[in-house]
Amino acid sequence: MSDPNTPNDPAVSAEEAPKKRSFFKRMKEGFSRSTKALGDGITGIFTKRKLDADTLQELEDLLIQSDMGVDMAVNITEALAKDRFDKEVSPDEIRTFLANEITKVMTPIAKPLDVATGPTPFILLMVGVNGAGKTTTIGKIAAKLRTEGKSVMLAAGDTFRAAAIDQLKVWGERVGASVVTTQVGADAASLAYQAIERARAENIDVLMIDTAGRLQNKSELMDELRKVVRVIKKLEPDAPHACLLVLDATTGQNAINQVEVFKDTAGVTGLVMTKLDGTARGGILVALARRFGLPVHMIGVGEGADDLQTFNAHEYAMALTGSVTEQTPASENS
Repeated sequence: MSDPNTPNDPAVSAEEAPKKRSFFKRMKEGFSRSTKALGDGITGIFTKRKLDADTLQELEDLLIQSDMGVDMAVNITEALAKDRFDKEVSPDEIRTFLANEITKVMTPIAKPLDVATGPTPFILLMVGVNGAGKTTTIGKIAAKLRTEGKSVMLAAGDTFRAAAIDQLKVWGERVGASVVTTQVGADAASLAYQAIERARAENIDVLMIDTAGRLQNKSELMDELRKVVRVIKKLEPDAPHACLLVLDATTGQNAINQVEVFKDTAGVTGLVMTKLDGTARGGILVALARRFGLPVHMIGVGEGADDLQTFNAHEYAMALTGSVTEQTPASENS
């Protein structure tokens, strides 16, 4: 019997599926802290007040506090001022306007992770700092790939932590993926080499390589990550075919520095944001989108395997702002 405190098994029966809440509903609940901070702030600013210089400044400060970034905050307040300056506006109008502006920014970078059109094995390198939820994210992505019929191999490249290796073994058993391991403290680049050769020999569809939780201010650890990438390219010049950076939403603006460092070190191609249910800083994804333009493939709002889902720009904007519109997102009707 599975432990109820561990993430859900990937397979969900047809009978169980209709009982599960849509991801949009779970995301709205998970975003409660971000929504409350932003929504309550908007209500406090705009209840029975006109849109004037003072309210615009208060709104700009509120958006910056939500970690959307100064540029985004300025653009939104300037856009509001063009059409509605000196007019009375309701909090709901502001939330809807804000949701629409966020959707415009996020739609171009909302891209599902595509492993089907790439080479086989599709080599997916996972990077991120300790505590971001990287190893768990690997397991959840592996679960989704297995439900899509893909064969998956996991490589426990975080050789510094026995717990990370054990955790990946558990996920491998749970989802039916083989796991390549080595002893604690062994060379991670050598493990990556072995994993690629095994994945080739066994005709694996997707090889996911975990890496140690690099502290981006530790140059020797970043050098080791560069070595892993070099070794991968010796076997597969075009690999890794994707490099996903797992970010913890609770770190706020620190996420920007992490993207900068890992992008330069490992050639990050896309982002996965976790722990959006544990922060009032859900707007950080907007700042990242404006600054880097990297695809956001998935977001996580809980511990269960199905609490990591493909990023949807409109649903994210609606959940973050607590907007109410006449149009219900598609996932609500599914």
